Amino acid sequence: MKLNNQFSSIEQVTGQYLSKSKTIERNLETEVSFEEILKSKQEIKTETELKFSKHAANRLADRNIDLTQEQMQRLEKGTKKASEKGINESLVLIDQLAFIVSVKNNTVITAMEQKEANDNIFTNIDGAVII
Repeated sequence: MKLNNQFSSIEQVTGQYLSKSKTIERNLETEVSFEEILKSKQEIKTETELKFSKHAANRLADRNIDLTQEQMQRLEKGTKKASEKGINESLVLIDQLAFIVSVKNNTVITAMEQKEANDNIFTNIDGAVII
């Protein structure tokens, strides 16, 4: 009970203020920090495997191109480097193979042997990585 906008006992004062602080503490415990969310999203992105579009898979099959495990690792490494540099659509050159990679989608769009590239001109890219 309040008397003239004041509390009638110390228990009412402490009860009101202590219950609010406990609620605040509980809310802080359930909240996840921005840093934790960012780290989890980055881990998910780095763990995602490089995908091949249907077109790229068909191109590899039509040309009898079989990527070795080492070449695949280099392609993933090149894609990661492109991402670190802010490249969205990258040309990644590995041995005598050329790949156009959508870095933001982590997807190989097309693949070819370099000798097949008409005049060695690649369009719609904003960076290149040679591995």
